[in-house]
Amino acid sequence: MCGIINAPCREIDELISQWIYSERDRAICHRRFIDGIGMESLASEFDLSVSQIKRIVASGKQAILSQRW
Repeated sequence: MCGIINAPCREIDELISQWIYSERDRAICHRRFIDGIGMESLASEFDLSVSQIKRIVASGKQAILSQRW
C-alpha cells in the first residue's frame, strides 16, 4: 500500500501513467505517491518552488482519485 494515497502502489503507478499527461508531472507524482518523497525535496530535485510542487501533486491526486472511484 502506498501511504499517501491508501491504495496498492501498482494501481497508483498505473493510474499515474494513464491519467497524468505531462512527463514531468508523472515523475513528480510517482516520487511523491510511490516513493513518499517530501515536498521540499521534490522542489529541490525538480528545480521548482514548493508551491508549484504542491499544485502539481494536488492536481495529480485529484486525477488519480477521480479515476479510482
